[in-house]
Amino acid sequence: MTHPPNRSPGYRSTILRAPSRPAVALKADPDAIELTSPVFGHGEVGALDADLTRQHEGEPIGERIIVTGRVLDSSGRPIRNTLVEVWQANAAGRYAHAGDRHPAPPDPNFTGAGRCLTDHEGRYRFVTIKPGAYPWRNHPNAWRPAHIHFSVFGTAFTQRLVTQMYFPGDPLFPFDPIMQSVPDAAARERLVSAFDLDVTEPEWALGYRFDVVLGRTPMED
Repeated sequence: MTHPPNRSPGYRSTILRAPSRPAVALKADPDAIELTSPVFGHGEVGALDADLTRQHEGEPIGERIIVTGRVLDSSGRPIRNTLVEVWQANAAGRYAHAGDRHPAPPDPNFTGAGRCLTDHEGRYRFVTIKPGAYPWRNHPNAWRPAHIHFSVFGTAFTQRLVTQMYFPGDPLFPFDPIMQSVPDAAARERLVSAFDLDVTEPEWALGYRFDVVLGRTPMED
């Protein structure tokens, strides 16, 4: 099994979020739902949306990184012109969200959200700051490894993959019940980005590569 189960005891939030009853099949025509649901147009994506370090007057604090990769289908074909969104904590491990009470400093120059459209090769590219680890009270002394949330949209609002990208060599991996909820070790490895010297820009930013393969990349429930 590649994807985590809906209910993972180690990840306490799933106890409340996971459905307790069997799924109900929709009687409506699935094709009709796809055609009438909201979609995202190219006009929604701004020029600076993919550079999370240039969205404010000043530069954010932290280690500048480049994250790039391709969105592919299960046969390895590129998914073109699809919307990729990211959100993350700042370098201190704090989100720009009113509900985040972690006693780490907020960064007024970092909102931590971006988006872009894939090119004809299915490629995306973001410039951002490497996020910090943060406590999350799931269990005693619980800390999330540094990660970036990814959302990939298909041709309609109902076609969406949400997952997380981790960084190589993080010592928190064995202690993170979200990552460990993925039962297959090879699938867990697909959640970890790879450092890439070719993507790295001299005296500017380290580069990481992370491909999203639809049907293989584990989903967040």
